[in-house]
Amino acid sequence: MNKGIIVYKSKYGATKRYAEWLAEETHYDLTEVSKAKIKQVSQYRNIILCGAIYASGIGGVSFLKKNFKILDNKNIAIFCVGASPYDEKSFGEIKSRNLNGLPQNIPVFYGRGAWDESKMKFIDRMLCKLLKKMVIKKDPSTYEPWEAALVNAFGKTCDWTDKKNLLPLIAAAQTWQ
Repeated sequence: MNKGIIVYKSKYGATKRYAEWLAEETHYDLTEVSKAKIKQVSQYRNIILCGAIYASGIGGVSFLKKNFKILDNKNIAIFCVGASPYDEKSFGEIKSRNLNGLPQNIPVFYGRGAWDESKMKFIDRMLCKLLKKMVIKKDPSTYEPWEAALVNAFGKTCDWTDKKNLLPLIAAAQTWQ
């Protein structure tokens, strides 16, 4: 595979785990978004952003948007990580919202992450509690997939990370020139 770089933003560790697995498989270099310098990143032909999904936003996308004119001629892919099971409709909305201002043909992939309230910051725990309170007022038969996942995971520690979730991205990256 061509030399590349993985730039990641992880809040609680699942995205970092995927980024590290991806680096092992591709032999790409690895750096956190907060440490990434555009001068360094722009030297690579292949760039993969791994970002966690929080409140429908993909972590690290702002780095791509801010620097896209410099990265315009690069092979770019995004791997996002969320606590919800994959849902085509929800994922389409996330892509649409986050790729606004970027070419719509950037491939975006998904891997399910983890849920561990003991690792969450206070504000995140409180927001999730409030969200759960709103969701459980609904008829469970009307839950969106993310709502069912929230209700089912609450109070538990769950890890859904799986290297197999990287296979479609790895296959796509192998086609890059």
